[in-house]
Amino acid sequence: MPDGGSAEALPKLRGVGTRMYQMTPWVTRLLIANIGIYLVLSGLPSQLGNSIANALVFRPGSVLQTPWTPVTYMFLHAGFGHLFGNMIGIFFFGPRLEHRLGGKGFLALYFVAGIGGAFFESVLALFVGPVSMVGASGGVFGILAGFAYYWPRDTILLFPIPIPIQAWLLVSLYMLWSLYAGLSAARLGGGVAHFAHLGGAVIALGFLRWSAWKRGSAKRDFTRAMEAPSSGRDVVSEKMTIDSWKGIAIEALHELNREEVERLLDKVDNGGADSLTRDERAFMDRMASN
Repeated sequence: MPDGGSAEALPKLRGVGTRMYQMTPWVTRLLIANIGIYLVLSGLPSQLGNSIANALVFRPGSVLQTPWTPVTYMFLHAGFGHLFGNMIGIFFFGPRLEHRLGGKGFLALYFVAGIGGAFFESVLALFVGPVSMVGASGGVFGILAGFAYYWPRDTILLFPIPIPIQAWLLVSLYMLWSLYAGLSAARLGGGVAHFAHLGGAVIALGFLRWSAWKRGSAKRDFTRAMEAPSSGRDVVSEKMTIDSWKGIAIEALHELNREEVERLLDKVDNGGADSLTRDERAFMDRMASN
């Protein structure tokens, strides 16, 4: 699996071409949960372990009888290699994205991608019959897509062969491969949920675009509702916004967020509040409200 906030906000990650950063709360919890469940099920008597796993596997045809499985399947893995690949993706890409989105936003993206990926894969069942799904790949591909969404031109070094590739291109190639492999599986059969990978990435990108639109739409509605006859209100409102950003207790922030806040404040000094993108404004508002 490859790796996946802002290039300006993070130092370079040794060996993989992005930047090393501190572990975040929800990434840590996801790693513990996935690894812990794998170890527990592996340590149980075979019959008991299989019985528990079968109750948690996602099967499209049985989802009405087992409505919890679109979530629980994400915490099961078919073997150590399957687990390792997904955990590497969460470990490398997750912290940076959680710093950018916040814990709730990161978790929402992860589960929306994972659940959406499961239903994407359900399309395959229309061609090859019943399928059973396990693994966090849909959520992991959502994280990777989120990384490429925010930092498309960050360079990643794939391993073991150190081939540099920009994040947007890497995600595009993964999505094309998943589409091809998924269509091939529909004809030939196969044991990998390629459509779940593709679905996780597509739905994550859609979720981020919708979230950005929603934030912008809500802000426009609020501005219109609060607009006064005085033509000076917009100027006053912008000054109040900038003052709130400049009042952020920078010294109390995590190093990564501190660097990003300083970068955006410089941008505001040079071009005003309107020089920030919607996502950048949302980030500054979140830092100011902490």
